Amino acid sequence: MHVSFRRFYGNAFLISSLLFFLAACGSSKSAFTESGQGSYYADKFAGRATASGEPYRPGRLTAAHNTLPFGTRIKVTNVRTGRSVKVVVNDRGPHVKGRIVDVSKRAARKLGLVQAGVAPVRIKVIK
Repeated sequence: MHVSFRRFYGNAFLISSLLFFLAACGSSKSAFTESGQGSYYADKFAGRATASGEPYRPGRLTAAHNTLPFGTRIKVTNVRTGRSVKVVVNDRGPHVKGRIVDVSKRAARKLGLVQAGVAPVRIKVIK
């Protein structure tokens, strides 16, 4: 069986690059933190499918983040009040410039976000 030099080394490079990338992602996500503006989902989205396929349930502790994998548990802290909540990422978003996370209504109540609508938050991956 003949395998060309270019094909063999091209595939080897691709595989080693992929493994390096996955290793780097795995180690950085465990210490991932981010600060910015946080908001919460409007009631009109209740029951609609999230990007993960789960329906949005306002009474659950969930969140939308643009890059973290679905199922990632994060701690969201309202910087103004110091209140925090642990949520699971099950959607993509927010889709508003400057915002880093959208949380469910239940999580928003725990954070004190319902009245403000938007507040400075810090997120940290916990699992």
